[in-house]
Amino acid sequence: MVQAMGSLQIPYQHQHNQGLAVRLCEMGPPYGRGYTIEPWAVDAIKRVWNDHGVQTCYDRRREFQLSDSAKYYLSDMDRIADRDYLPTLQDILRVRVPTTGIIEYPFDLTKVIFRMVDVGGQRSERKKWIHCFENVTSIIFLAALSEYDQVLYESKNDNRLDESLALFRTILSYQWFQEASTILFLNKKDLLEEKIVTSHLATYFPDFQGK
Repeated sequence: MVQAMGSLQIPYQHQHNQGLAVRLCEMGPPYGRGYTIEPWAVDAIKRVWNDHGVQTCYDRRREFQLSDSAKYYLSDMDRIADRDYLPTLQDILRVRVPTTGIIEYPFDLTKVIFRMVDVGGQRSERKKWIHCFENVTSIIFLAALSEYDQVLYESKNDNRLDESLALFRTILSYQWFQEASTILFLNKKDLLEEKIVTSHLATYFPDFQGK
């Protein structure tokens, strides 16, 4: 968001917060296990996050790439920065780790071995999918409803939800999957409800006739 503040030409409400933002950026990439955020950094993050200019930038998050969980973590810094902090289940679920390559999860359910294969959804990962197409009995396809007004990481000209729809159609057309069952998950409904108030669906999908 600090970088987006500059590219979107959004001024900070308080000049001091801009200095704090620069200092935070100079800390470098996230640290690993066991790292404790220094008290000054916790205070700086809270001040920068609550700056009116940064909140304006957050409201325009569809114009740049930002994790869906940014607000969740940044709004709860006191708890996360506590020395005795232990991640909650919600904390863990909201961490985004992009899938690269092909990851297999075998599990035993009432003495029947199921094999779930997770494939990376990015365009650069799709060429690897061909290795997983044989003997597929079910397809689980996830699409984020909240991405209707966002563009791809790989292309600023392509809408994410459009891309998901096109990919879903393509997968259904593959001959390998004609006998496979298909399960479609439309997730991030909570983020959709938050976004739809200020970002109308018809702006990005003109055929939409709802309100």
